[in-house]
Amino acid sequence: MNAKLLQEIGLTEGETKVYFALVKLGLTKSGPLANESGVSYSKVYKIIEKLEKKGLVGHILKGEVKYFQPTNPNRILEYIEEKEKSLEDKKKQVEQMIPEISDYLSKSGNLSEAAIYDGFKGTTNLFKTMLDELEKGDEYYVIGASYGDVKGLRDFFYKHHLRRTEKGIKLKMLANLEVRGNLEPTTKKQAEIKYLPQYLMTKMEIVFYKEKCFIVLWTESPVAFLIKNTEASKSFKQYFDFLWKIAKP
Repeated sequence: MNAKLLQEIGLTEGETKVYFALVKLGLTKSGPLANESGVSYSKVYKIIEKLEKKGLVGHILKGEVKYFQPTNPNRILEYIEEKEKSLEDKKKQVEQMIPEISDYLSKSGNLSEAAIYDGFKGTTNLFKTMLDELEKGDEYYVIGASYGDVKGLRDFFYKHHLRRTEKGIKLKMLANLEVRGNLEPTTKKQAEIKYLPQYLMTKMEIVFYKEKCFIVLWTESPVAFLIKNTEASKSFKQYFDFLWKIAKP
């Protein structure tokens, strides 16, 4: 049985150990349960209480002694469904808060002119934010597009360009020569693409739109540098136009 899976849906390591011990033992008292699970006797009762609140464990009384047992395993699915509903409710609440927070930040000037983003999620979130900020008919530019050796990056960009085309956002891209004939098919929709010559290829990718630009280094642990500056964006556009002339279709 996959203990890690239960932890991923919200159970603690101790709760997982106690639950699986109950599955193995069936109806049992707290003493044998502590021994089987490897959880100290002083903690077992607290863990059982939490599992009972989650609906995964029940108990019966024999005289004055409590015996515990797991509930129907289908209850695990019900527990996941309840968590999903709770998350959906929280998501709606956050969505209602976002305009208020954005308005406050824009008025207070608390948004940084530059920031560093580390890791796959941090760097790819920049692309998601860009699509949130662009409207139908808008365009963004890319210099040095590639997939590097980053696991999951191709799948991310496949979905990214699907969303981009659904929103009607255009793309003008200078890709590295190494990806010629091997781009994710969704990249080519509503896009103009040329390829940089071999001597200009790099693992560094530059993306810019409106007054924002970000530079991403696609290494094993990606890192990105975001700049919010109109002049910087204009400079990258001039650089892009120069490279566009020497790039090949």
